[in-house]
Amino acid sequence: MNLIILVAALLVAWLVFRALFKLLKTVITTAIAVLIIVVILMVFGVTPEDLVRELSNLPQTITDIVTQFRNLTGL
Repeated sequence: MNLIILVAALLVAWLVFRALFKLLKTVITTAIAVLIIVVILMVFGVTPEDLVRELSNLPQTITDIVTQFRNLTGL
């Protein structure tokens, strides 16, 4: 009985470890991609503050685009 519990515990621990490792890999990959994008934008004179401002305005921008599209198509 103890052997079954030990094997099950090891299996669960292994699955949790794999899931956490995949999550960590995804977080690191995303952070590197964001860093590269920010550095490239800085080369073109865009500051991180400009990027944050545009990201915060993104919902309104999308709403405006959808509204204009609906007005043009008559939907």
